[in-house]
Amino acid sequence: MSIPFEQSSRLASLSGLSHGFLGREGGVSTGIYKGLNVSEVGGDAPTPVTENRRRAAGALGFEPHQLATLKQTHSNRVITLTAPPEPGSRIDADGHVTATPGILLGILTADCTPILFADPEAGVIGAAHAGWKGAIDGIMANTIAAMVALGARPERIIAAIGPTISQRNYEVGPHFMADFLALHPGGQEHFVTPHNGKEHFDLPGFVAAELRKAGIGTVEDLALCTYAEPERYFSHRYATHHGQTTGRQIALIGLR
Repeated sequence: MSIPFEQSSRLASLSGLSHGFLGREGGVSTGIYKGLNVSEVGGDAPTPVTENRRRAAGALGFEPHQLATLKQTHSNRVITLTAPPEPGSRIDADGHVTATPGILLGILTADCTPILFADPEAGVIGAAHAGWKGAIDGIMANTIAAMVALGARPERIIAAIGPTISQRNYEVGPHFMADFLALHPGGQEHFVTPHNGKEHFDLPGFVAAELRKAGIGTVEDLALCTYAEPERYFSHRYATHHGQTTGRQIALIGLR
């Protein structure tokens, strides 16, 4: 069956490149993982996850062996790929870049921010997983630096922000805000406090601001909230609030 996905209008206009932000629809997992769960470590059975990954890669015209994913640990580590990974290989990192056609970079999320990057002139792409910790610690800047090392230039890079928990649904509280402001003084603009409530953090807004600060020429936020649409996207926080666990969706980008 056809697997639906969302796209950045700016990335979609580029030739020689495929990308997409996939959700839950079109997969074979069941129960709490219902849909296109691609996580190999979240508790889902291996057989449906393998099929879901095959379908995800195929939706963009790639084979499963071309799909590269990471052992994401909310770090700021970025790796450079020159060939598809060995089967079963999962390097500990939260961003990867390449200038090699035939590699499909994948990032798994369930509330954190997936970011896809491309410098069409240099033929360099990247993908990063920006949870609040990785975002604060510089995963975006490190991904950009790795792309620059391959010949990209920040002002030419297009960065697209995919489905992420929105500020409205991301309550963090005063301690989080205090810790954040200790590292990013003047960052109050990324917080709001509802009446009689606790502080809420704008993760995609912070990611976008950091990308622009790093000199990225074009930043496009698809403004899709994972928490607000649990039938469409996996959301760790939504599942936690309902006493459950959940799967992971995938964001993909590859040079043809």
